[in-house]
Amino acid sequence: MKFERFEDMIVWRKARILVKDVYLAFLNSRDYGFNDQIQRSAISVMNNIAEGFEKKTNTDFVKYLYIAKGSCGEIRSMLYAALDLQKIDKSTFEDFYMLCFEISKMLSGLIKTLEKNK
Repeated sequence: MKFERFEDMIVWRKARILVKDVYLAFLNSRDYGFNDQIQRSAISVMNNIAEGFEKKTNTDFVKYLYIAKGSCGEIRSMLYAALDLQKIDKSTFEDFYMLCFEISKMLSGLIKTLEKNK
């Protein structure tokens, strides 16, 4: 599958939803350090997909997709902290976790495809 723009990629669209949801979920929290970290991690997923795509080489794209995948892991880890600290409820945790997990799986599939086509 060939994409002309990163905006056409479902994984980027899902990452965009993740960013919006993360920002809204922690909008009223006064824990600015925590908020900043989880928000930056979410933005990292979306932006690294875009930046890697724009590099126009499979090697560079794969490198940035791995960074995005790492940021998904960071968000999932932070979600446990948010749950433990009662910043989010169990349902919100599960929704975020599943979205991050889905994005991570999509990134893995894209990485495998790109690595085959190097």
